[in-house]
Amino acid sequence: MKVSEILANSTKAFPSLEIVPPLRGMTKDELLESIAPFMEFKPKYINVTSHRDEFEFREEADGSFSRHLVRNRISETTVCAAIMSRYDVDVVPHLICGGNTVEEIESRLDNLAFLGINNILALRGDSMSGEKRFTPTAGGYRYANELVEGIRSYQGSNTYRRSRGLETDDRFFCIGVGAYPEKHFEAPNIETDIANLKRKVDAGADYVITQMFFDNKVYYDFVDKCREAGINVPIIPGLKPLSTARQVAVLPESFSLDIPLELTEEIAKAGGNRNKVYQIGTEWCAMQCKDLLKHGVPAVHFYTMGKSDNITKILKECF
Repeated sequence: MKVSEILANSTKAFPSLEIVPPLRGMTKDELLESIAPFMEFKPKYINVTSHRDEFEFREEADGSFSRHLVRNRISETTVCAAIMSRYDVDVVPHLICGGNTVEEIESRLDNLAFLGINNILALRGDSMSGEKRFTPTAGGYRYANELVEGIRSYQGSNTYRRSRGLETDDRFFCIGVGAYPEKHFEAPNIETDIANLKRKVDAGADYVITQMFFDNKVYYDFVDKCREAGINVPIIPGLKPLSTARQVAVLPESFSLDIPLELTEEIAKAGGNRNKVYQIGTEWCAMQCKDLLKHGVPAVHFYTMGKSDNITKILKECF
């Protein structure tokens, strides 16, 4: 089922999950067992992230260096197919601009349609390792709104529609997009960032999932500003529980976000006690989730980052 249909037909808020494709070497069974603890809570869908291929330079015998493609993770499409083979849950693969030409993206869309996957989260993607700014792939898209337009244009072709028996106004793919409630680090201000988000929605996005945040007021203010800007699609909050003291420094740098003083002080009081920090992070996220549910959010999206214990505790407490 499309995420847009799930949102429209749900009478109460529900959880969804996001996982990272495993590194090469993990088996299919190991992957499926790692997400088994989540299935008890009947998530409506599972997002599977996509990562740009990286390159490394190897020194040759003559002293020169050659450039080699490095693929460290199983593809998101393969992971989605594995999940669907065992669990009755919808999957949402991420599709990114970075590292893909228009033709390669169309090929991926064909593969997803072949598998019966009709949900996509369309993202620009991050810059490659070592780059300060995102560099688009030659022959690819520069911005996520262009990717959304490309998906809509692709599925609007007559050949595509005839092959799937679609009527003129039918859309096979439901498209989600991402948003930064504390603004993307490349945007000069939140107003400009919201204008960029509106371009993605106007291009055909059906819903929005936010990046993680640790202060719910940030989310509420963001939603208000989006509505004022004419963005009327569902805006799903994304949460991640802190699990280590190191994340207090790493997450703000990596995701351009603030962590409330109260939370950082509690982490500091834990004095490096890993179990205590883990507990504090889990309790804070559960508190956020409960407050969001009281405020009538349509769903809550959890960034699992390969962890299950803290997320399952939160799901048990909140859903």
